[in-house]
Amino acid sequence: MPPILHEALCVPWASKSISSRVHSPILSFLYPQQRLASILSGLSDNPGAYHKSIRRGRGPSSGKGKTSGRGHKGQKQHGKVPRGFNGGQTKDEVVHGIRGFENVFSVDMKPLNLDKVQSWVEQGRLDPSKPITIRELAKSRCVASVKDGVKLLAKGSEKITSPLNIIISRASASAIAAIEAAGGSVTTRYYTAQSIKRVVKGETDPIHSLQSRIAVPGQTKSTVYPKRLPDPTSRKDIEYYRDPAHRGYLSYQLEQGQGPSLFFKTPGVGTFVAKRVKKKTASAAENRIW
Repeated sequence: MPPILHEALCVPWASKSISSRVHSPILSFLYPQQRLASILSGLSDNPGAYHKSIRRGRGPSSGKGKTSGRGHKGQKQHGKVPRGFNGGQTKDEVVHGIRGFENVFSVDMKPLNLDKVQSWVEQGRLDPSKPITIRELAKSRCVASVKDGVKLLAKGSEKITSPLNIIISRASASAIAAIEAAGGSVTTRYYTAQSIKRVVKGETDPIHSLQSRIAVPGQTKSTVYPKRLPDPTSRKDIEYYRDPAHRGYLSYQLEQGQGPSLFFKTPGVGTFVAKRVKKKTASAAENRIW
């Protein structure tokens, strides 16, 4: 049984009459104690300590009574409906299924046309006397939302009048011919998605890396950056940037007449060493019968 509180603690207006009768603090505990009913009615557990379970089919007071939350009649009340069931017809995932596949090796290149580059130069948003890299293109808002790189295309090539020195991820053959016809140059170099973010922030050199030999006109002093620009490691990327037709920055690694492929060798390039095969001679041990 819970303890009973003293009536002086429970009834404030009775404190004077009781205190007048009690002359000692020890005798105050001998009088009968009482507790108000409001204390018992206010008892509750901590919030979240008790979770009321849903009891289905136990009367209308629970809210899940007569039909247990399933509704009236039909297949959804009487039984179970398999996932993707379409009333007996051909399933939607069969009629409108996934076609093809997603190429995990593809890259998302941002297209950039030559007419837009020439327009930015005429507006003064790009300086043609300096190398135009991904950093200058992003800072001038010539390209936005660059993921894996920028590819230069030849749309509006007839508008190119300024000699431009462009260092970019990739370029089409027509764009390279148009830039070089105007007296400029195109150099393609390797970037990753993370390195592009660092280049735009100014944490990485947009041109030079450990394997690059890109000559920048007018650059005398190199700036020290906290992060290094990476070089390609996969065979597909290495072969692309070794190709002089793509104006790759690794094309200096090729010898005269050598192709960019790492697997197929160019005929007539390199030295061929013929392997000498020794003829087997019957030894004295092989002539023995036992």
